[in-house]
Amino acid sequence: MTKRIRVMIVDDHAIVREGLHTLLSEEPALEVIGEARNGAEALPLIQRLQPDVVLMDLVMPEMDGVETIRRLQQLKVRSNVLVLTSFGEDQRVRDAIHAGAIGYLLKDVLKPDLLRAIGAAARGEPTLHPEAQRVLMRQSTQPTSHLSELTERERDVLRLIAQGRSNKEIAARLHLTEGTVKGYVSTILDKLQVEDRTQAALYAVKHGLATE
Repeated sequence: MTKRIRVMIVDDHAIVREGLHTLLSEEPALEVIGEARNGAEALPLIQRLQPDVVLMDLVMPEMDGVETIRRLQQLKVRSNVLVLTSFGEDQRVRDAIHAGAIGYLLKDVLKPDLLRAIGAAARGEPTLHPEAQRVLMRQSTQPTSHLSELTERERDVLRLIAQGRSNKEIAARLHLTEGTVKGYVSTILDKLQVEDRTQAALYAVKHGLATE
């Protein structure tokens, strides 16, 4: 006899948990072994029960889905998390996938597609809602930003460069010496991989720093 896929449901809405439990319990290949209302409840249960697949909502009180997924990764829990949420915004998709979710579905998913995704998750195979796929594709085609490599002070200097300020003006504004500002400018050009302050200013404008 084929081993049943052990599933846990994590969602803060009782009606959703009940509906999913009923839906999945109709399938002989699946076994619902637990439920939780949020990540804080889910973590100890997942550690104890070791489900094959966790159906995880993202927006929950106390501990949201993304943080829960991160904690599970840190704990090296072997369960695979399949996000099932109402939200398809870019940041939520990126955060969930980067945290370690194996799949991302919206709650308008059809039952056959949900069942296929659970089976895939149990095998360690990813499943993404078309909107989640589009988000990740957009991300992969966007140029990499080096702004994250800058310190807060370097960002301040770059912001003023983008506003057309000279080193002397930047020094006065930030209460630094001109020599210190010159050093910051050199470091900024190196980190952003640009040739001069004009290119640095254009880079800042392109990536939205000039208007922060």
